[in-house]
Amino acid sequence: MEQAQEKPIKILMIEDDPEFAELVSEYLAQFNMQVTNYEDPFLGVSAGVQNYDLLLLDLTLPGMDGLEVCEEVVRKYRIPIIISSARNDVEDKVKSLHIGADDYLPKPYDPKELHARILSLLRRYNKGAQPQNIPPSPYEIRGDTIYYQGKALQLTPAEFDILSQLIRKQGMALSREQLINQSRVMSDSSQKSLDVIISKIRAKLGDPKAIQAVRGVGYKLV
Repeated sequence: MEQAQEKPIKILMIEDDPEFAELVSEYLAQFNMQVTNYEDPFLGVSAGVQNYDLLLLDLTLPGMDGLEVCEEVVRKYRIPIIISSARNDVEDKVKSLHIGADDYLPKPYDPKELHARILSLLRRYNKGAQPQNIPPSPYEIRGDTIYYQGKALQLTPAEFDILSQLIRKQGMALSREQLINQSRVMSDSSQKSLDVIISKIRAKLGDPKAIQAVRGVGYKLV
């Protein structure tokens, strides 16, 4: 009896360079990944985002900036997002990650690296998958204030950056590098201070188990 073929990984791509999109699509196809590309961002965001496993998003798009697309998708859907862009400005990278993108891959890049990042990101999302009946979150972000069980938390800027990231990806493990790079106030030299910040956030939440360390990855908010 023939074995059933694995379900393909469906990737939504929003990229206005058709030749580049075709190159990426052909490479990923050999790994059972089906890429559907839209050059028009308006068509892309109305293409049933929830039916895809991952979004591969360019930033320089006709009629709508990719950062706007990213914000809209993050607001409406839970889907891994990789920014694929020739815009190498640090501010673009920081803003992309801060508003909810999971990874940023500057062009040009080797498709092998893209494939590896897709697999890594999907593994993290699958590990963080939650049951359908999810209770209401006790966290709420309003402007620059985070409320826990209805009470405002007194957080430093670094604590706010880290906790807000964990809230937006609740249940999913975020790498130490991702947490630091998405922060507006932390730098690459902040690896050790991240542990201190996590410890202080736990204390302010009054629950040492609220943020779990994930070995070999980073942290997740449970």
